[in-house]
Amino acid sequence: MSRSANLAALATTGPLLLLAEDNAENIALMLDYLVSKDYRLVVARNGIEAVDQAFTIMPDLILMDIQMPDLDGLEAIRQIRGDPRTAKTPIIALTALAMNGDRERCLKAGASDYLSKPVILRNLIDLIVRHLPSQQRAN
Repeated sequence: MSRSANLAALATTGPLLLLAEDNAENIALMLDYLVSKDYRLVVARNGIEAVDQAFTIMPDLILMDIQMPDLDGLEAIRQIRGDPRTAKTPIIALTALAMNGDRERCLKAGASDYLSKPVILRNLIDLIVRHLPSQQRAN
């Protein structure tokens, strides 16, 4: 993502989301959609960046891809949950794995919720709103 796109994502005043995703097309799609819904968005392109960003920016919610380079999403979730500063941050696991037990694996690792890919953006917003109850607005 370009620096200007990242600045545009931070220009709104809505809740701050961390998107941990390594696929450029998924990043672009979610960035455009979520920014249009007044969310601020910071992108991490691998699990190590996701953990570092979670501790640095203290997001309101994390969208965590499970299959990422360097550190997978499940281990990133465990590390984020292991720190008292981020232990209660809502984390929505996003995965292309649509096999039996995937949802349970994500929840066991500490995810607050689970959404399979391809992500239906309306369902994503519904989950975000569900996990950010202070956000009582029509999206």
